[in-house]
Amino acid sequence: MLPPLKNDTILRERYRLTNIVGRGGMGSVYRAEDLRLPGRICAVKEVQPDPNAAADAVTQMQTQFLQEASILAQLDHPNLPKVSDFFADGGREYLVMDYVPGQDLKEIMDESRKNGRSLSESLVLEWAQQIMDALDYLHHQSPPVLHRDIKPSNIKLTPDNRIKLVDFGLVKLMIPDDSRTITIVQGRGTALYTPLEQYGGDAGHTDIRTDIYALGATFYHLLTDVPPPDAKTRFLNPRALRPLQQFKQIKLHVADAIMWAMEMHPDERPSDIATFRRVLNGQSPRPGRNTPPGEMTLLQALRAHRLAMLVTAGLFLLAVLITIL
Repeated sequence: MLPPLKNDTILRERYRLTNIVGRGGMGSVYRAEDLRLPGRICAVKEVQPDPNAAADAVTQMQTQFLQEASILAQLDHPNLPKVSDFFADGGREYLVMDYVPGQDLKEIMDESRKNGRSLSESLVLEWAQQIMDALDYLHHQSPPVLHRDIKPSNIKLTPDNRIKLVDFGLVKLMIPDDSRTITIVQGRGTALYTPLEQYGGDAGHTDIRTDIYALGATFYHLLTDVPPPDAKTRFLNPRALRPLQQFKQIKLHVADAIMWAMEMHPDERPSDIATFRRVLNGQSPRPGRNTPPGEMTLLQALRAHRLAMLVTAGLFLLAVLITIL
C-alpha cells in the first residue's frame, strides 16, 4: 500500500491537502482547500488498488471506479455529502466531496457517557428520520445504491443540527436484472453492524436489507449505549442479542422495529426503509403481529392469567364467607 500523501500536496492543480482526517485499509481521507474556489473546503477520499491484485484486476477496478463515481456525483440529497469531482492520479483514484464539519454520532455518544448521561430516545429518533431519508433516497436510485458500512462513526451531526451519512467507501451499486453487485472499494463493513450475508464480501448476496440490518444495529447502539454483538456471535448464541428494554425504558414499538431490522435472515427483516420507518414511528405494527409488541388483548390477558384470577376469586369468596360467619 502506498504511503499517505504529505500536507500541502496539490492534486490536479486544484486541491491542496491540509491534513489527514481518516485512514482505512484502502487509502486515506484528506481535508483540502479548493484553489479554484477560494474559501471552499472539501474532503478528498483516496482509493488505492489492492497491491496483490493482478494488472487486469487493477484495470477493471479503475474502470468500475470511474463508472460508479460518476453515479455518486449525480446524487443530491441534504443528508448526503455532495460528490463534486473524481479523477485518477499516480496510481490512486480520488473522490472529492463536501467536507462535513461537526462530530460523528459515536463521538457524541462517547462524550455523553463520560458526562454520566445516555442519549435520549427522542433525540435518537429525531436523528433516525434524517438517516432514513438518506438511505431511502439511495435505495431508490436506478440502480439502487447500497452504503454497506452504516455505523455511528459514519454519521455526522453538523453545527446546524443536520445529519450527514458519510463515507462512501463501501457504497455498492445493484445492477438491474442481475444478482451481482459491484463495489468501489472491497470491504465487509464493520463487524458489530454487519449482517451475516455480508461476511462473504462480494461473494455474498447483499441488498437493501443489508443496510437495514446495519441501521437497526446502529440505532440499538445509540439507544442502549451498548454495542450489539456481531452476527457471528449471534449465530453461535442466539440469545447474545439482549432486548433493548433490559438496558433502559424504550417504547415497545421502537424496540420491536429495531429487533426486526436485526433479524439474522434477510427475509425476516423489513423489505425497505419505508416499511421499517412506519413500525419505528409507531404508525403500524410489525407485520405478523395482531397487537403491538408486549401488549395483549383483554382475552389474551384473561387466558394468560386465568390461574391467578381463579386463586384471587377463591380468596375473595373465602374472605366473604369468613365475614358472614
